[in-house]
Amino acid sequence: MITRLSQLFLRTLRDDPADAEVPSHKLLVRAGYVRRIAPGVYSWLPLGLKVLREVERVVREEMDAIGAQEILLPALLPRDPYETSNRWTEYGQGLFRLKDRKGNDYLLGPTHEELFALTVKGEYNSYKDFPVTLYQVQTKYRDEERPRAGILRGREFVMKDSYSFDLTDEGLTASYRAHRDAYERILQRLGVKYVIVSATSGAMGGSASEEFLAESEIGEDTYVRCLESGYAANVEAVKTVVPEPIPFDGLPEAKVHETPDTPTIDTLVDWANGAGLDRTVTAADTLKNILVKTRVPGGEWELLGIGIPGDREVDAKRLEASLEPAEYVLLTETDFANNPFLVKGYIGPKALQENGVRYLVDPRVVDGTSWITGADAEGKHVVGLVAGRDFTPDGTVEAAEVRDGDPSPDGAGELVSARGIEVGHVFQLGRKYTDAFEVNVLGENGKPVRPTMGSYGIGVSRLVAVIAEQQHDDKGLRWPAEVSPANVHLVIANKDDAAREGAEALAAQLDGAGLSVILDDRKASPGVKFKDSELLGVPLIVVVGRGYADGNVELRDRFTGESREVPADSALDEVLAALRS
Repeated sequence: MITRLSQLFLRTLRDDPADAEVPSHKLLVRAGYVRRIAPGVYSWLPLGLKVLREVERVVREEMDAIGAQEILLPALLPRDPYETSNRWTEYGQGLFRLKDRKGNDYLLGPTHEELFALTVKGEYNSYKDFPVTLYQVQTKYRDEERPRAGILRGREFVMKDSYSFDLTDEGLTASYRAHRDAYERILQRLGVKYVIVSATSGAMGGSASEEFLAESEIGEDTYVRCLESGYAANVEAVKTVVPEPIPFDGLPEAKVHETPDTPTIDTLVDWANGAGLDRTVTAADTLKNILVKTRVPGGEWELLGIGIPGDREVDAKRLEASLEPAEYVLLTETDFANNPFLVKGYIGPKALQENGVRYLVDPRVVDGTSWITGADAEGKHVVGLVAGRDFTPDGTVEAAEVRDGDPSPDGAGELVSARGIEVGHVFQLGRKYTDAFEVNVLGENGKPVRPTMGSYGIGVSRLVAVIAEQQHDDKGLRWPAEVSPANVHLVIANKDDAAREGAEALAAQLDGAGLSVILDDRKASPGVKFKDSELLGVPLIVVVGRGYADGNVELRDRFTGESREVPADSALDEVLAALRS
């Protein structure tokens, strides 16, 4: 196929769009692949759509290879199934909700576990029908509060989601492994550098959960790994190494001290080191208490106290994952006024527990650990408050930040952090949804059997941005051959009629050999054409220019930047050899 730039619906830009923050966003807009319609909503123009379809092709090929069957469910979905699974409320404000003219509630599908479970229930009723894996490539919708980075985080996006149905837990494990392996093959074919990390299940539910993160400094996901063992996890899924309890017999009694003007950890540490406590005090010796309000879907707001070592900050994502499906918000001035036992800057465990406020602590706060913390009065702290002796929390919570140098949960070494972009997520859902919809089939023994499910998503449109993010250079995009909008970008860089005719003939040869060609036949300067060929990112550029008079054309490798002249009459063979390599 020959695509002529003189006829292609394409406009390249020399300047970055004003709202673009990351390279992939800048380049996909500048190269005319996508255009912004609204925050988080983008149109795909011809070349961008070609790349998107190539990514879809790779995904479909690998899904078909594991025996998955493609279907297509609607994006406009009724409320009832999501009420049954409780996700109508659990999804919170991230769900696009709407009403039809009759007042019936609908949503724009963010994911389709409910509908797949109902589809299988409606079609299959015997053990002989299982196992089965179904998938779709479809547009999804999530009302992102802050859509950013172009198509990396949008409100409308293309995703492949698949669902396995097995009759045994062993079958689910096999289906999960098949998808995990398929995702690795997909990312390898697309040339994506990635890491697989343990993750939380969130609103999806289920047990085993892993994320595929594309390595990127601009990624919104922080993950940690242990270089000694290979352990890797999203920070939300990291479990704190819990120290052994410490005997507290013989420890001095807790004592309240006057600590004026010490509402922060820094001021408290300064006071402690000047108070003659016979030891050096650091922020790690203090217990910081944070108050939030939580609410389960459909419930009432309740106060929650969270205690963490004073040298740590609360990680909002870890706290959110720990509390899910409940949501949380920070307290307002009105909340403090309505609860006068909460003295800002001086909150301690005693007042929380005396007033019936649930109190969760960091796992490091084990019995026998001694802390400096608030005494629930303005300008006062208590020194030597011992966990298990002077206060007993209601449980633990993974809310504190994970830092480089923290011990790996597998005990093999220390953790180091990095950033990544989530491109895939695999879940062993179990029977959450088949239970909710009472999906039963007749077993081999004549008794009802309830299938167990797996759910597997991969961001198709996001992968386009991820490839652009990982593969670009200062000149423009650099598409791997697997997803490039064309095999060859052929530039006519000479106004000579013979050169133009030679380029047209070479384009026809390439087309006849089954290659897709972008032919720059525009009446533009060679400089403009060369800049656009670099910006558009096709992996092999062929230039028919001055050298054509001597019987030569130029081959440019977009990835390496290397160029060489080859005889025009053997250009087809040279191009085919270059593409094979």
